[in-house]
Amino acid sequence: MNATEFSSAHGNDHAVLLLHGLSSSPLELRFLARFLADEGFATHTPELRGYSAGTGHETMERWIDAALNEFDALATRYRHVSICGLSMGATLAAAVAQRRPGARALLLLSITLNYDGWAIPWYRFLLDYAYYTPLRLRYRYREHEPYGLRNEALRSKIARAMQKGEMSEVGPASITVPALHEASRLAHAVRKEFKSICTDCLIIHAIDDETSSPHNARFVGKNVGASFLRTIWLDDSYHMITSDNEREVVARECALFLRESAAASESNNALTPVVSRALARRLRQLATVARKA
Repeated sequence: MNATEFSSAHGNDHAVLLLHGLSSSPLELRFLARFLADEGFATHTPELRGYSAGTGHETMERWIDAALNEFDALATRYRHVSICGLSMGATLAAAVAQRRPGARALLLLSITLNYDGWAIPWYRFLLDYAYYTPLRLRYRYREHEPYGLRNEALRSKIARAMQKGEMSEVGPASITVPALHEASRLAHAVRKEFKSICTDCLIIHAIDDETSSPHNARFVGKNVGASFLRTIWLDDSYHMITSDNEREVVARECALFLRESAAASESNNALTPVVSRALARRLRQLATVARKA
């Protein structure tokens, strides 16, 4: 399958497998992949048959198998292999980590276990039933504003691409019902596996995520078996945090965690959860408003 790869010029022995969102493409993770490569990591962002845009339809079991094959191929070439995923790609990354406990680190960006954000239409749950009707072959769920972006200039650019039905850096213009059905199956299966995931884990999530609410990240934080865990909340982004206003913050935190994970593996020191200072200010403001109400 096609893939985007960036290799470090420093000869590092640490590779990162990057998994994009549902029915999308490596474009979603291009900025992060380049940043990590500049920081000394080798990155690999594959297209997965039946999961990526334009590759047909496969079951979620096949998605996992395809991702495992990519991980195993990297493991033959690099001493350390970490897994990073965005949106449903984060859910898929968790499935890989459960099956490959030797992974160095697991980076979960905007993890989606439920489509429960504030911009999800009320009828979204009906699509689960539509799969069992002839509609599954005809209906496509179309993406709509804000397209996962708080950044209005980028949102306007993406809106033009979506209107033309084109693939963009924040994903596809529409998603099929069978793909959404398999995504729901994957999320259901992964939710039951987090206790068994002991891989060092970084969670980054926007508090205003319009696609997957903060409940998704909180669930992981409370249930993942990792002893080395860091959680970072963002307050100036929506769902597509690798493209939105805080993409540099996301990239820096990912690189930092990968390095600290390697160091912690030698010293057995665990890190405490981290909350961004910007978020802390906003939470204080919300608390003040609540007291006055």
